[in-house]
Formats: sequence, C-alpha cells, structure tokens
Amino acid sequence: MAVRILSIKTDVAPHNNPYVAIDSLEWVNEHINVKGITERTKLYDWIKNESGEAYIIDAKGNKTRLIPALCPEGNKYVKTVRNESEKDILLDLPECA
Repeated sequence: MAVRILSIKTDVAPHNNPYVAIDSLEWVNEHINVKGITERTKLYDWIKNESGEAYIIDAKGNKTRLIPALCPEGNKYVKTVRNESEKDILLDLPECA
C-alpha cells in the first residue's frame, strides 16, 4: 500500500530538528480514496519495518518518496532528502486543518 502525504501537524514548541517538530502527517490512499492521520513515529515504523510507501507530489507533478531517518538523539522521523543541505518538500507542506 502507498499513501500520499497531504499535510503535516507540527508542535508549537521549539525544536532543534524541524522533522521532530512534526507530530503527525495527513495522508490519502489514492487507490481506494481513504484518508487518515498518522503519528510521525508510526509512519517511520511503517516505512522502515513494514515496507510501507509514502510520497509527496510537488507542484510540477513529481513524486518524491519519504525515507525513514533517526536523529542523533534517537528520535524517529521521515524526510524526502538524503542530505539535509537539500530542500525538503515535506517541510513545505501545509499544516493539517
């Protein structure tokens, strides 16, 4: 199963890592038209341990897959870039309503 990430819900508290500030992500399974919201760590586990696939489609129609990552403190998160010096379109998604 693959899901398209639509928006993110971030914590208002300051964080050193903007990815860890993401509490949850809103998604849709476009094949069966089902929507949901999943916590960041659960999405990480699903991608990493259950071969789940999550992606973002940018304004040009390009599909970019999310990858699991760990920060030095051991916090689980997801991102779209391998190198943080690149722009990550995940962080540009709108806030969940």
